[in-house]
Amino acid sequence: MSERHFGEEGARLSYGSYLHLPELLDQQVLQSDPAAHDELLFITVHQVCELWFKQCLHELGFARDQMLAGHTFEPRKALQRVHSIEQILIEQVVVLETMTPQDFLAFRALLAPASGFQSVQFRELEFLSGARDPAYVDRLRQASPEERERMHARLAEPSLWEAFLSVLAQRGFPVGTVEERRESFLRLAREREHAELWELAEALLSHDALASQWRSRHVDMVERQIGTKPGTGGSSGGEYLRSRLAMRYFPELWELRSYL
Repeated sequence: MSERHFGEEGARLSYGSYLHLPELLDQQVLQSDPAAHDELLFITVHQVCELWFKQCLHELGFARDQMLAGHTFEPRKALQRVHSIEQILIEQVVVLETMTPQDFLAFRALLAPASGFQSVQFRELEFLSGARDPAYVDRLRQASPEERERMHARLAEPSLWEAFLSVLAQRGFPVGTVEERRESFLRLAREREHAELWELAEALLSHDALASQWRSRHVDMVERQIGTKPGTGGSSGGEYLRSRLAMRYFPELWELRSYL
């Protein structure tokens, strides 16, 4: 009897066919002619960001649904994975910073009116996390009907914050008012028998903090590249990005520290 090896019988898939590598590696289409050396890096980093955004949406949606079902372990596990991805996203800014302003200027004019501001998945992440501003749907005029539908769906569905409050309510904690929530959060912090709920709250806070760190690193990178010039998509560039630095997904969890 001949030796059998796992997976060889079917021969239907290969590494490349499973990952659709020919199609994937054909998506880095440069606009510059002659080709600007750093345009490939610029495209690759942003495409990788979008892939990680897709995974974050997958994990955060799962965490939200599990909280709505009253669970705490599964949401914490999913959030821990998101934390790791967000750390990678922060590090990707470091890779992009190896591109000098002169290198970027070699192809920047070709990007207009495309801009990172137009990332639909990034807006979905903000909406799902709790930063919900419907005006962004109208501002993303380049979005397709399907993308607009996705954003409106995110605005209509429960956020991570609402799901967390649902878990607390299911465990008997009052969450109807700011004052009730503050007292409930203080109980989580002080009574060790509620450790799993406290750890879930801390996992949400870490998601918030890492997203804030990414925004900060991103604005520094943008200002290092283009200074005070407007963004290619019509935004005010660094000025707009800096205006977003103070945003918090879960402000009540941050404010809790003042009452401990």
